[in-house]
Amino acid sequence: MKIAVVTDSNSGISREEGEQLGLFVLPMPFLIDGQMYLEGIDLSHEEFYRRMAAGADITTSQPSPDSVLTLWDNLLREYDQIVHIPMSSGLSGSCQTAQVLAQDYEGKVWVADNHRISVTQRQSALEAVALADKGYSGGEIREILERTGGDSIIYITVDTLKYLKKGGRITPAAAALGTLLRIKPVLQIAGERLDAFSKVRTMKQAKTAMMAAIAKDLEGFLGDPKGQDTYFQVAHSCNEEEAQELTAALEELYPNWPVESAPLSLSIACHIGPGSLAVACTRRLKELS
Repeated sequence: MKIAVVTDSNSGISREEGEQLGLFVLPMPFLIDGQMYLEGIDLSHEEFYRRMAAGADITTSQPSPDSVLTLWDNLLREYDQIVHIPMSSGLSGSCQTAQVLAQDYEGKVWVADNHRISVTQRQSALEAVALADKGYSGGEIREILERTGGDSIIYITVDTLKYLKKGGRITPAAAALGTLLRIKPVLQIAGERLDAFSKVRTMKQAKTAMMAAIAKDLEGFLGDPKGQDTYFQVAHSCNEEEAQELTAALEELYPNWPVESAPLSLSIACHIGPGSLAVACTRRLKELS
């Protein structure tokens, strides 16, 4: 049985990288000053941040139903089943859209709603490819991904409160006070929710807080204090130097697996702005041990 794995560019995987990894990527659409762009197709990271710095009005959207159906139909000419891994249903409508569309593809398309985004969504896509290579069916892969979706967590800090205010994540008054006090919030993404985790005043303090949180999670719900069965990921928006330092610190503490480090997808950067830094950990699937 041939299984195709589909995800979207919120995972941080470009179409070109997807080809190398053996999966297929739907580009996330953006409206910039009223004009539609597709991430990685006609919108580069450099152009995105240039337009953001210039004050452009940027909003995110979701892949159109037509683009999803066209990709599925093309893939089903060559593959027997599709495992579709969109970003978390709690943070985007793209998952619900795919689930509705998949009702007409019963037994052919399996939409996995495992409540992940960004680098943890990327990990799910890579695991789906590995599971398919081991002979698991589309339905079995979806079941595994959804059952283990909670075995991951992301911590992220932002350099400015401007974009959280714009997106309605914090009130204008809170943003003004936080800016005055030079507060850098550390946010937590677990499952469907984006929540405040702690407040610090420097990037150094933010990195310390995130590293401490990861250590606590390894001791706690992940049950892997030495990180022997945990994948670690670092992501950033225009913050390469800090990301490299955080990556090196993680690799020193948890040397069992290489730490993946990459820019955040634009669909996330749109809501948090440049200068952000994130760290994530994901428990390794026992099916792939």
